[in-house]
Amino acid sequence: MKQIELLAPAKNADIGIEAIRHGADAVYIGASEFGARAGAKNDIDDIRRLVDYAHIFGAKVYVTVNTIIYEEEIKDVEAMIWELYHAGVDALIVQDFGLLKMNLPPIRLHASTQMDNRTADKVRFLSDLGYEQVVLARELTPSQIAAIHEACPDVALEVFVHGAMCVSYSGQCYASEAIFGRSANRGECAQLCRMEYDLISRRKGSHDEGKVLVHNQRLLSIKDNCQIKNLERLMDAGATSFKIEGRLKDMDYVKNVVADYSRHLDEIVARRPDEYVRASSGKVNLSFEPDWQKSFFRSILFQHKSIGEYLGKVKDVYTNHFIVATTKKVNNGDGVCILDERNNISGCRINRAEGNALYPFEMPEGMKKGMAVYRNQDQKFEQLLSKPSADRRIPVTISIDDTESGFALSIADDDGFESHIEVECAKELARSHQSENVIRQLSKLGETPFSPANIEIRYKKNWFIPSSLLAEWRRTLTSQLFAMRKEAYDARARKDSTAERRKSTVDASRVLPSNYLANVANSKAEAFYREHGVNVTQRAFEITHPDGVPVMFCKHCIRRSLGICTKTVGASARDEVLSIRLASGQEFQLDFDCEKCEMSLIKK
Repeated sequence: MKQIELLAPAKNADIGIEAIRHGADAVYIGASEFGARAGAKNDIDDIRRLVDYAHIFGAKVYVTVNTIIYEEEIKDVEAMIWELYHAGVDALIVQDFGLLKMNLPPIRLHASTQMDNRTADKVRFLSDLGYEQVVLARELTPSQIAAIHEACPDVALEVFVHGAMCVSYSGQCYASEAIFGRSANRGECAQLCRMEYDLISRRKGSHDEGKVLVHNQRLLSIKDNCQIKNLERLMDAGATSFKIEGRLKDMDYVKNVVADYSRHLDEIVARRPDEYVRASSGKVNLSFEPDWQKSFFRSILFQHKSIGEYLGKVKDVYTNHFIVATTKKVNNGDGVCILDERNNISGCRINRAEGNALYPFEMPEGMKKGMAVYRNQDQKFEQLLSKPSADRRIPVTISIDDTESGFALSIADDDGFESHIEVECAKELARSHQSENVIRQLSKLGETPFSPANIEIRYKKNWFIPSSLLAEWRRTLTSQLFAMRKEAYDARARKDSTAERRKSTVDASRVLPSNYLANVANSKAEAFYREHGVNVTQRAFEITHPDGVPVMFCKHCIRRSLGICTKTVGASARDEVLSIRLASGQEFQLDFDCEKCEMSLIKK
């Protein structure tokens, strides 16, 4: 039976705790340094607090140490990882091969998507080295994932299922460093892919200004990823960890998206209980109806904004209001946006809603009948999420029986943990019926992570038991069960963290580049490559800044997206050179590999 893990982002410990409370089986979070999101740092005490909460439910905490590491940082990295290990962190998500040559504790390592994991050979190579989970490239299809799983059936495969899509293959984007000196591989990406560009066409060999084909469009801004309807297909392809992107996202986003994906996974597991099981324990109760469409999501190519959930089309337009053909209720204060035929977005805030008649504070310019209307801010939904919106508990059965000298009690959970106590006390028959009070007292589990699934009274006589004694016995039982679960989890974690790190049987030259794409920034990484027979000829881009090399490698193709693919518009297109230019004048030449259907950017 496969364990299925829903992996949620955590900007901080509080968001991580809410992610688990809303159904995550694991969370990933940045530490104080060396995570690929410089804006999401956390100290060791907060991470320890998150770990303590997560482990109650058997949920895991992964910490991102997925930047490339400079020589002078090695000692600091080692010290930080030892602190994380002692804090109980379950695994590190890493990029730099130099870590394998450092003085590390026996902590599990996961191969970050920053390592450019696209092939079965690369996955096998990483597994041989001791990486216990591999985060695959976002661009892979279910059939490609299935092929990797078939070749590497013993490797845990992690896939992104929701959130932003980097336009470049992760770990191979140097555009931000090339333009602004802010490295994506150091967690400082300047988001060049969300900026506006002109698309310039020139004849080959020409150095003139060229012809502007497209003006001020976000040509590298692609749609966000949503696989909520494909989860079962990805599970059957061999993926076991389903990752939601967003370590910079706020609390409401994480609550809603995690709850929606968790609900969908639960439905699949419930239909196929002999094949799949969730990787953590506990039952989640929500006080809202999750809907991922109500959270930030880019659904339009070449746009950087979220338009939200579809409401309907504009039916009529008046001086101070408009009518929308929708079955959904719009409330005062909601934010809506309108798309024209070119997918240009204009928005407004609704001052008053009277059925389908919407009165905005200010009417959007150019509104016409037939335009699509979306809601990108739902006031009532946001109010629900701003309050406690989920409760997660581990169902238990508590039983009580009588013995010759007193009573025997037990508590058992769905994970097979069971605790028993026997107490000696005088017994006397009650004058009134006692079972309701016994059930009530033993069910008071509010201060614990447990919830009463069943209370079994196994004795036949109507014994009188003081409420104070029942409360004392309940506290003893739950305390023992809690300690038992923690001890078992800690023992499993220690066992799981002893993966052997060894030299791979895969020819390293097939999976490791030797130039700047190797991202080698320290002597430890260089020694690793040398040990595996690869002579690194060029240090990381951030150190060498080579000229005339690709700084971005994309599955996204501007030609294909604009309908001017060379395969469809003819040979004449092959005589032109395309480039994209920022308003500042910085320019990238576009290079197209039509056999692979890939595009790369070269800084001019």
